Order: sequence, then structure tokens, then C-alpha cells
Amino acid sequence: MIAPVIHWYFKQRSKELQDNLQLSLIKQDELFQELLFNLSKTNYGEAYSIDGSETYAQFAAKLPVVQYEDIQPWIERNLQGEQGLLWPGDITWFAKSSGTTNSVSKYIPISYESMEYNHYTGNREVLTQFTTLFPNSNIFEGKGLLIGGSQSISGMSSDTFTGDLSAILMNHAPSWVNWKSTPDIEISTMPDWEKKVEAMAQATINENVTSISGVPTWALVLFKRILEITGKSNIHEVWPNMELFIHGGVSFLPYREQFQELLPKSHMKYLETYNASEGFFAVQASVDSTDLVLLTHIGIFYEFYPVNEGPEKTIPLADVKVGVNYVVVISTVGGLWRYVIGDTIQFTSVKPFLFIITGRMKLFINSFGEELVIENAEKAIAFASRETNAVVNDYTAGPVFMSQENPGHQWLVEFSTQPNDIKQFALLLDDKLKEINSDYAAKRHADMVMKFPKVEAVPNGTFEAWLKSKGKLGGQNKVPRLANDRRILDEILGMIH
Repeated sequence: MIAPVIHWYFKQRSKELQDNLQLSLIKQDELFQELLFNLSKTNYGEAYSIDGSETYAQFAAKLPVVQYEDIQPWIERNLQGEQGLLWPGDITWFAKSSGTTNSVSKYIPISYESMEYNHYTGNREVLTQFTTLFPNSNIFEGKGLLIGGSQSISGMSSDTFTGDLSAILMNHAPSWVNWKSTPDIEISTMPDWEKKVEAMAQATINENVTSISGVPTWALVLFKRILEITGKSNIHEVWPNMELFIHGGVSFLPYREQFQELLPKSHMKYLETYNASEGFFAVQASVDSTDLVLLTHIGIFYEFYPVNEGPEKTIPLADVKVGVNYVVVISTVGGLWRYVIGDTIQFTSVKPFLFIITGRMKLFINSFGEELVIENAEKAIAFASRETNAVVNDYTAGPVFMSQENPGHQWLVEFSTQPNDIKQFALLLDDKLKEINSDYAAKRHADMVMKFPKVEAVPNGTFEAWLKSKGKLGGQNKVPRLANDRRILDEILGMIH
């Protein structure tokens, strides 16, 4: 009986969401004033002489653009119980995040405001957007399965708690959300990923699951275990009403064929989101495009600077241009101020603000001036897979340096379906990269700077084993796809050779 009520609620929110997206710059201006007032009440604001009356230009002149390491001392004091440092309210919850390439844990402050006005509202906007795009959906008649983090809540002190963001949000979610979700919170927050997958599979196979949220890699692991238990040939035979997969964290392009095979019904839909421990940023803009629309009204003030320039060139959202590769800088209701989240994006429209994720500041290969970013790699892997009837589970790539034999790139690829000819796969990969990246093509010309890429198939389970060795199995953790050094390549090669 409650399903029609929930459906009606999200349909009513649709016009409000669309209005907010059309008023993005006004919403950002309003938010800037609110954030500035809160910053003036903090020790951090006092340290930079913020009084709350600053213009944007004055704010940018006074406050530095920072990365995690720059504010880590402030966060560590907060972890020990000191309050009023980065945010005027008490912060006792911290999302533990390893980041994409950093092995050192980060602790992201989670205020009440960041939970309520950013993370929860962001998730509500995802369902609002889905209801707008697919008004005849029946997902609210069943349950949503969240493949969250594999870290339960733990106490840093008597008043401070840490855990995966998903675990924190589940601990604070309204009772009706948990009632419409599966499995229960005890299973969802289990710290042992391998035991958790088994428990999730056993607990959900008899539920009416209509939607799933999570990183594609770990969803596939769960799907395969469920099929082993049930003996079914695809997931729709287990959950016939399944119709939505909400994904994020990595590009969905290399996984699309696997999902279509496991979820073959034509009513199956996919919706991409863009969120992290630091905040909820965007949702897929339309059915026919993978562009994301920036959510400018939910507690995050945005700034940007071009990738090939420095933080001194940071500009507000009003000044961005289509086609420029930008680093994202955020100020939030969680107490992050002019904070670089590490992602790079490129706007495809400014009315409304649509964009694509082009990679990460640290997730690239540029050992020879080739400037290979993750967007290039994902497109090339997908193209080579399609042309050779291959299915890629995961991959990583890095440089073979000039001092070594055959300088260029080395790719380690884990296939669930091997290509007809791996040499042909490598050739197609190389050709596509040359087609879409002129810098790569120039360095590959006549093999003068970079030689033909070395592509090696690794045994199934290799990347899972590497993640396990790092204590990063499950949840939002993922293998870095590109690196500008050989650390990850050499570690994995050392495991299999």
C-alpha cells in the first residue's frame, strides 16, 4: 500500500528538481552566503580572517585551495573530540576513505548538515530523477539492495565514530528507508567482505528486489554467487521485477555487456550517479545520454581550475566553459573549504550544467607526454572488447619507462571472456587510443617514442586478490585503472609470476 504513496512523493518533487537545476547560479550564490557565514564561526575561518562579509573574490584571495594532507591536522584534532574547527556544529562522525590511489586512510568529516542536506537529499534527487525519466516504474513495490561498504562503525574515542560512508548513512537513515531496503543493516555493514557476500546472497534471494545500488565490480561478484546458489541462468530468474541498477564509482562502459547478459529483460534500466565520501555531486541527466547534471542546490559550492593550469586560476561555476578539462574544488556543509576532491570533469553544457567525468588528477599516464586519461582508456577497452567478443572484468595500466626494453604502456587485463585473439585486442586498443588522443598518437608515431603496448591477460581473481592484500576488498574500493608509475603493475605481476 505504501508504494503508490512513495511514487507520488517523488513525482511531486520532479518540478522542484527541474526548477533548481535551471536556477543553478542563483542557488550557488545563496549557498555561498550561507557557507561563508558558517565558516566565519569556525577556528579555520578565524585563521584566515573570514568575517562573513567577503565577496567571492575576497574569499578566494583569503582562503587557499587545499588537498586532504593540508587540512589533515585540523581533522585529526576534530577526531580527538575538539569541536568548532572546520564547522560550527559538533562533528562526531567521520567517513573512512582510502581514496582511489592513496593507501593512507582519509577521514572525511560528516556533519548533520552534510548527511541531511547533501547525502540524503542527493539520494532523494536520484529517485526523483528516475521517476521523472521513467514515470511508469514499479521499483517502489519491491526493495532496494544496497551494496555498500565493508566497514562497520568503530569508535575512535568515546565521542568519535568512523566507518564507510554507506555504513554511517544506514545508521542514521529513517526507519522507512531501512524497511524498504535489503539486507538488514547487520549484514550490510559486515566488515568481512567474503562473508558479507555470502550473507547478502542468502538473505536476498527470496526477496522482491527491484533495484540495486553499488559499484559494478562488486555487484557482479554478488550476482555470480547468487546464480551459483540458485542454479538459475540469469538474475531476472531470481528477481523477476528487477528494473534498476544505480551505479557510480567507475565507468560503466566496460561492464555493460556483462550486465545485459545477467539482466536480459528489456525493462532493465541503468542510472549513473556521482558521489563520494566528500559529497553527493550529480546524477545522470537523461535516458539517451551519459552526461551528468550538477546538483547545485544541496550543500556544495563549486569552483574549478583547468587541469593544465594551477589553483591560482580557480573560478566559480558561473565562469566555466564547455570543453575545458577542469579540476573540481568544493566547499561543503561538512566543513571542507576549497577542497580538491581529485576528479577532473569537462562540461558539455552550461544551461543546465552538464558534464562528463574525464578522470582523476592522479589517475593518468603521462610518462612520455601522452596525457592518457581514464576516459580514453575506458573507451578503448570497450571498443577492443566489442570487436574481439571479449568481456573485461578489470584492468590496470602503467608505463614501461625509457630505461627499460620497449618503452610504452603495459596493460594487465582480467577477462571473464577471453578475446578471440589477444594480439588483435591489443592492436584495436592501441588504434582506438591513437584515434581519440592526439598526444598518444604523436608519441606512438612510427614507434619513435612509445612502442606498441604490451597487453597481458591475468588469471581470474587476480585483482580481487590484490585488493584483499591491501585490506580493500569490497564496498567502494576499486583497482586504480591508470597509474603514472609501476608500483601497482609490479605488485600484481609479483603475485602471479
